[in-house]
Amino acid sequence: MVSSTIFNQTLIMLILIAIGVICAKTKLISEASNKDLSKFVLQVVNPVVIFMSYQKPYRTELARNLLITFGISVAAMTLVILLSYLFVRKKQGREFEIERFSSVYSNCGFMGIPLVDAIYHDEGVFYLTAFITVFNLIVWTHGVILISGKKDFRQVVKVFYSPTIISIVLGLITFFFEIRLPSTALNALGFIKEVNTPMAMIVSGVTIAATNVPKLLKNLRVYYVCLLKLIVVPLILAVPLSLLTGVDEKVRMTVLIAASAPPAAMCTLLSIRYGRNSVYASEIFTAGTILSVVTLPLVVKATEYLTKIL
Repeated sequence: MVSSTIFNQTLIMLILIAIGVICAKTKLISEASNKDLSKFVLQVVNPVVIFMSYQKPYRTELARNLLITFGISVAAMTLVILLSYLFVRKKQGREFEIERFSSVYSNCGFMGIPLVDAIYHDEGVFYLTAFITVFNLIVWTHGVILISGKKDFRQVVKVFYSPTIISIVLGLITFFFEIRLPSTALNALGFIKEVNTPMAMIVSGVTIAATNVPKLLKNLRVYYVCLLKLIVVPLILAVPLSLLTGVDEKVRMTVLIAASAPPAAMCTLLSIRYGRNSVYASEIFTAGTILSVVTLPLVVKATEYLTKIL
């Protein structure tokens, strides 16, 4: 069952996160070093994982499923944004921008890639690239406008220069034109690919270690946002996904897992950049990452059940 596989994988990831916390507490990895490691994962390791997922023989079924994933991802992100405006109302004195952002945008790269790779391997990551593309386009438009309060559409242009998008474009070219790298190059990139999960989780652990946990536990709004992001929104999204019985299960589950991953760390980074409450954003990220170990398997299990009865 997919749900049991996800549970085992999230437990592994929790252990790796704990190692990151230990590394931070023992000063083995400093905050400055962690930022560099985070950049390395985002700008080198993740793009390599994505590119490698395209190094496979061209099949019409794969191409068709990829296009379907693009369409479903756009619909899913639109629904989630609408739900965020319904459940997180604008209120004086409340950090509603951070709460809306955290309830919409997931750690689909850091958490999504390791999870999907563990369950569906390269084919799952192949479909996940469609969601990541849609995610990047929306987060750098709607997401930035939400946090900054300014309509800066110049950010859209910058998206296309990001390593993630470049790796997707290069991957698509090699897939459709059936271009294969020499075995030596593939082996070298394969070594980089293998460090994705441990590095991403250790970086998350170091980030979590900097959070004031006692303060976090007292903030009920953190739990509310996590409830929205990890349970309410994914379960609502699971209903239409369960009805798409004609769509490959790998496509449906990949989109669900990506959308149900914990709140994106990007919220903290953007909050720092635009002068928002980055501590609050970090608290939501921390709580969401820990709670997702339980919620992700439950959401997938519920979706499997809905698919059978609907």
